[in-house]
Amino acid sequence: MQCSIPPFTHQKGFTIIEVIVGMVVLAISFSVLTTLIHPVAKQSADQLHQVKAAELAQSVLNEIQNKAFDENSDMAGGIVRCGESGINCSTAMGPDGTETRATFNDVDDYDGLEYLAGEIRDSQDVLLKLYFGYKMFITVRNDANYDGSFITVPVERARSTAKLITVTITTPTDFTMSFSTYRANF
Repeated sequence: MQCSIPPFTHQKGFTIIEVIVGMVVLAISFSVLTTLIHPVAKQSADQLHQVKAAELAQSVLNEIQNKAFDENSDMAGGIVRCGESGINCSTAMGPDGTETRATFNDVDDYDGLEYLAGEIRDSQDVLLKLYFGYKMFITVRNDANYDGSFITVPVERARSTAKLITVTITTPTDFTMSFSTYRANF
């Protein structure tokens, strides 16, 4: 028996050059697609972070609004108000002595309160893992004119009229949002 080699037959398929060209075309098309999709994905994440920042700020503003206007004011409001009947409003902003957020009793105690990324806590000093990566900074200023400006050395009228509370939240994507409200002396 004799072994014979079959004659050359034409086989169908791709050559190595065609395969390489196909891979290059696919790589280029995928890179174009990813450059188009990546910014859209980032923008959708930004919107989620902005909503969470607004929720956090609203929660903190509600907490602050429920405090007394001043150290020398009535907690319920209306009965004893600083600036009236010989009761002076306090001149210092920020916590009184060794107060912590859990013991803050008036609006200006929150002035200068700052939480860095991964440190945001609630009013009972419990770490809020939902806001990991967010930063928060709070300022409280006397603003008798309701115009967003404040006097560095306020007169009694400025101290006893209204306080501008501003909560600034920075998201994990470094987008900064400020939320403000007034707390009037009543």
